[in-house]
Amino acid sequence: MTTRTIRRRSCSPPAEFAPDLNPVLRRVYAARGLQRADELNLALDQLLPVGTLDGVDTAVQLLLHHHARESAILVIGDFDADGATSTALVVRCLRRLGFAQVGYLVPNRFRYGYGLTPGIVAQAAEQRPGLIITVDNGISSHAGVAEAARHGIDVLVTDHHLPGEQIPPATAIVNPNLPGSRFGSRALAGVGVAFYLMAALARRMQADGLPGPGGAAVAECLDLVALGTVADLVPLDRNNRVLVNQGMKRIRAGRCVPGITALLELSRRQPKWLVAQDLGFAVAPKLNAAGRLDDMSIGIECLLSDDAATARTLAARLGDLNDERREIEQRMQEEALTAVRRVRIDSGGLAAALCLYDPGWHQGVVGLVASRIKDRVHRPVVALAKAEESTGEDGAAPEMMLRGSARSVPGVHIRDVLDAVATRHSGLIEKFGGHAMAAGLTLRESALAAFEAAFVEECGRWLDPAAQGLVDSDGELAPEEMSLSTALELRDAGPWGQGFPEPAFDGAFVIRHARIVGERHLKLRVSPERGGEIHDAIAFRYLDGAAGKAELPQGRVHLAYRLDVNEYLGARRLQLLVEHLATA
Repeated sequence: MTTRTIRRRSCSPPAEFAPDLNPVLRRVYAARGLQRADELNLALDQLLPVGTLDGVDTAVQLLLHHHARESAILVIGDFDADGATSTALVVRCLRRLGFAQVGYLVPNRFRYGYGLTPGIVAQAAEQRPGLIITVDNGISSHAGVAEAARHGIDVLVTDHHLPGEQIPPATAIVNPNLPGSRFGSRALAGVGVAFYLMAALARRMQADGLPGPGGAAVAECLDLVALGTVADLVPLDRNNRVLVNQGMKRIRAGRCVPGITALLELSRRQPKWLVAQDLGFAVAPKLNAAGRLDDMSIGIECLLSDDAATARTLAARLGDLNDERREIEQRMQEEALTAVRRVRIDSGGLAAALCLYDPGWHQGVVGLVASRIKDRVHRPVVALAKAEESTGEDGAAPEMMLRGSARSVPGVHIRDVLDAVATRHSGLIEKFGGHAMAAGLTLRESALAAFEAAFVEECGRWLDPAAQGLVDSDGELAPEEMSLSTALELRDAGPWGQGFPEPAFDGAFVIRHARIVGERHLKLRVSPERGGEIHDAIAFRYLDGAAGKAELPQGRVHLAYRLDVNEYLGARRLQLLVEHLATA
């Protein structure tokens, strides 16, 4: 919908890499700020030291206290892939380290909402735990922590989300994003925080001579760390790239939990050729579907099972839920795009942000819709759905509550935007939390119009229209560089992801053939204008948002694309994945 511009990445001064490094990789790495060969070392010993994560020593001491008392411990997770992998990791590690009673609870998003709420604490209290451990949540759960204290339950918060002005009075907190944190990376996902805590606990137990497998029990869970980190779209700084690389190594070698193997089989991905994108685009959506439509316990049990047959059964259920999610999302996305067109026609253009709501939308899928629309309009987007009626305090009539997800664009810190709206308009937002690029919120239906106006106004203070709709490129490839061998080298040179983007290139091509496949995708045969071989290319979702019948492009075009390896009937061929197509 918005005109897009290709922007070529600038490279740093000449980097000191090995002389035999592929020149394409040399410039790709340099454009991502790498300068030395040792920065390419992603061995496990390159991780930031476990003991440097703030709060971890206090948390370990708390865990050892409950280990000695043989307390019942409940892990309270989130209902996304990061939360599921975090929960499975902590439960697996504590059980292997000899903790007597370890269970978990996942809040049903449709009943309790996000985080350690008083309601989920009341449910947990029925099991009489001595300790609650939150994973991937808890840093904004003031009421839930207070409720746990009322029941005499200690709370260990492990989280990576940005805190508000006040920190909940938990017994211990581990979060690299607390004010004053000295840890060398603020980019850990929830599962990364959980991994560091479990690694510190295993090291301490080993030093104290306590029986158990020690650090091996935690290292075996790096497959879960890789999946959760990639799925949560946290920046892949060097520390996270080490975690993801080591986890993928375990998966490629077949040393992963049966649940991940089953989800890869269901996705028709071969573990030995695994790349980070397989985790992000094939495995994570199936895991997330459980939390969006049903109960994330299905996903957690899939990751906890040590029986391959059971894992396959649970993975198949996740696959069915993901198919259902796709159908719901497609309908909602079409309705959202219709609303966007109406806004554009009525107002003559788009505002600095969009706030979308439909009474019939599914609250578990609004985040995906917000993300899809954001990608098309290059503006921050909030999508909302009905949640539940408020209880109506002090004689007030019950009122419908809305629950929404916000997705942002470069330059607009969406959690800070919501914080500014809440500060300037007290009581407008019931609760919120999140990151720079994604956030969640709850508000009253009667406050929707006022929230929309305040949200658009605040985003207008942040948004730089000139910085939106950009397609970043690593420049043009020579015809001889556009090869299967280059594609294979690039695939193995990651992990690529958020903050360390997969290489993309651009150049002028001539279309030799074009057709629509799968109703929405554009399949092409193209050759570089400067000469060279004819290559297959595909532009996925090319017709998404098209109001009428789209004409097929022809002749000379400018493409932004990624090199991909297409495997079919045992043969490998180069394929260009088109990210942007502009006709000459």
